[in-house]
Amino acid sequence: MTVEGVDREGRAWLEGEFLLFRGADYRLKIPLVPVPKLRVEDGRLQIGLVTLHLGARAEKWAEQIAHPKSLVEKLGVKAGQSVVALGMEDTSFLAEKPGTRLKQNLDFVFLGAGSPAALDRLTKIRESLAPAGAVWIVYPKGSKTITQNDVMSATKAAGLVDVKVAAFSATHTALKAVIPKLARSAPASAGRGARR
Repeated sequence: MTVEGVDREGRAWLEGEFLLFRGADYRLKIPLVPVPKLRVEDGRLQIGLVTLHLGARAEKWAEQIAHPKSLVEKLGVKAGQSVVALGMEDTSFLAEKPGTRLKQNLDFVFLGAGSPAALDRLTKIRESLAPAGAVWIVYPKGSKTITQNDVMSATKAAGLVDVKVAAFSATHTALKAVIPKLARSAPASAGRGARR
């Protein structure tokens, strides 16, 4: 990376509304909202006074910055999937109105959690998920009432595994948890003896 004519070595990440750079002795956080002026040339992506030497990835990064995914795209929800929202004050990010009661084989459950007590619902939610379904637990950023450790411990206790954390909004974080792959398969006795 080159910053104001000074070359620095390190790694860069696109993280939602920011580009992060970390080197041995240098860190930089570049806001990407509103979308900054971008220029791509010879494998270099220029953002203001910063030039990232990305090679073949420069065009792709410029496209991702210029056309960021919507919240629902980042969360993986597609049209026609079964979605339930529990304890969520705002569900306007979803294209279709979500259900408010658990049922079987749900693709997604969004659980608003303002305190650890809200996490007690995770066992029932797990029982309602489709084998490849997921629960997004949405909780306040920087809260002492409920922390990421609280959320991760509760998902584990409910037999889920956390697979992703995303910025949900300026004030909230979302953690995605799923049923572990080995627990998704049918019982071992099912289907035996079918081959000849």
